[in-house]
Amino acid sequence: MPALTTTSDGFLLHGEPFRIISGALHYFRVHPGLWSDRLRKARLMGLNAVETYIPWNHHQPDPDGPVVLDGFLDLPRFLGLARDEGLHVLLRPGPFICAEWDGGGLPDWLTSDPDIRLRSSDPRFTGAVDRYLDLLLPALRPHLAAAGGPVIAVQVENEYGAYGDDSAYLKHLADAFRSRGVEELLFTCDQADPEHLAAGSLPGVLTASTFGSRVEQNLGRLRAHRSEGPLFCAEFWIGWFDHWGGPHHVRDAADAAADLDRLLSAGASVNIYMFHGGTNFGLTNGANHKHAYEPTITSYDYDAALTECGDPGPKYHAFREVIARHAAVPDEPVPDPGPKLPPTDVELDGLAALLPLVGALATPVRTDDPVTMGELGQHTGYALYRTVLAASGDGLLHFAGGVGDRAQVFVDGAPVGVLERERHDETLPVRVPRPGATLEVLVENMGGVNYGPRIGSAKGLLGPVSFNGTVLRGWDCHALPLDDLDAVPFIPGDGAAVTVPAFHRGTFEVIAPADAFLSLPGWTKGQAWVNGFQLGRYWNRGPQRTLYVPAPVLRPGTNELVLLELHGSTATRAQLTDTPDLGPENTW
Repeated sequence: MPALTTTSDGFLLHGEPFRIISGALHYFRVHPGLWSDRLRKARLMGLNAVETYIPWNHHQPDPDGPVVLDGFLDLPRFLGLARDEGLHVLLRPGPFICAEWDGGGLPDWLTSDPDIRLRSSDPRFTGAVDRYLDLLLPALRPHLAAAGGPVIAVQVENEYGAYGDDSAYLKHLADAFRSRGVEELLFTCDQADPEHLAAGSLPGVLTASTFGSRVEQNLGRLRAHRSEGPLFCAEFWIGWFDHWGGPHHVRDAADAAADLDRLLSAGASVNIYMFHGGTNFGLTNGANHKHAYEPTITSYDYDAALTECGDPGPKYHAFREVIARHAAVPDEPVPDPGPKLPPTDVELDGLAALLPLVGALATPVRTDDPVTMGELGQHTGYALYRTVLAASGDGLLHFAGGVGDRAQVFVDGAPVGVLERERHDETLPVRVPRPGATLEVLVENMGGVNYGPRIGSAKGLLGPVSFNGTVLRGWDCHALPLDDLDAVPFIPGDGAAVTVPAFHRGTFEVIAPADAFLSLPGWTKGQAWVNGFQLGRYWNRGPQRTLYVPAPVLRPGTNELVLLELHGSTATRAQLTDTPDLGPENTW
């Protein structure tokens, strides 16, 4: 018998009445050196469990390779730390997770095959899922409740009712967990919509729902769908995520706390989404694409109970008070905000232009027409496409099919324009100064779509390119992983304005490592690394104006900051501050 079971109106844990009061905490969005801190703060707020997704695309980047279970992906260690803190765990292994995560967690090697019907009983999809679970679950079984571990429940798929109605697929997943030794409670999770609940649920599996307000109405819909059993809000949305160019979404703490109180007063169990959002470090953010493509920002602060840097926010205090009305809360002080690095200026006096380095950073693939980044084996980051313009004069470049997702265009090394998927750009007027001029197109994958039918949309140049109606042939296509900054030959900068994509390097001194926030006034768009750790994307489009620098990334003594600035800058300095700036707020 599983440790967690259901009754007609609630849960039993080891035979005793139990209410889940959980919070979402994604291990892969938090520096591993901070996992213990975040878990302790979860317990001190009054939570008895934490929930986490499992991103398939990062755990199995190679279909023929092993699962990755180290560093940010050391899920067994995270589960052990949760057990040590006295917290139970709800696991949500997907295979699809959404989560505003690159590709919704589905691997690029899978989504790039147009013949595979994703999230369906297509044997090519379920076969890939089965092989993944064969590799993943043996490492997790010691952490399941049946083996004395903290995992008491496992989700089957994720909001599937908003996507499809293939009940055979859902049953395959449930059977896949059971046949591989998962005895724990299984649950599905769908928005509180009758059609979604009907399409996404499975007989014999607990049905949970997701919502952020209208508590009585949404619990009523859940009860109408299942006449008995626990009421469980598996995602109680207390904030929201942000897109580049939009506002920073926040929710009033008192409003969210009042709805949490309504949930608990109704006898429901809850998973707060998010308890701690964390950060889309590196190139891990996802994107939405309904009417237009909208990439998610680097911060996943989510206006959560714990801020991006792990400090208790207004919701932390408000939620703790609410939880104390319904359950025991630890008789320990509320954690104080963590220490911050004193404000520090960083002079970026090393320089290396990107485009002249491309040949040394990546071996080109010669093609007649440009190929996608997926065909180059480049699934995140950048690709450079280079060819020759035979004709000179004014004219129109046409990119058949557009670009995925943002392209900077250069003629003989000079920037001539930008095309963006979100604006549906396909044409660009240019002046070609001479016959035989070099055309270069630097394309950035801004994040894989994580929700809906466009998951797996191609990146890079998406079709032939023509100038004044003549198709340009003969391309050198370079994948640019940019995962080895040691290969970048920096030279001293002269302080002059830089108008082309370039790496900039500087050093700064640290006495005692502590959290910090990287501010980049005067810089436009690019990537930032501290001591080789990729913080993520910055963009003056906003809303966020700072990047979170976790304390474990820093070291006593000399530290290194590297920027890849894509548009050039007159600035030569960056700042490490003690205060985050996530942009103008929009309260919902």
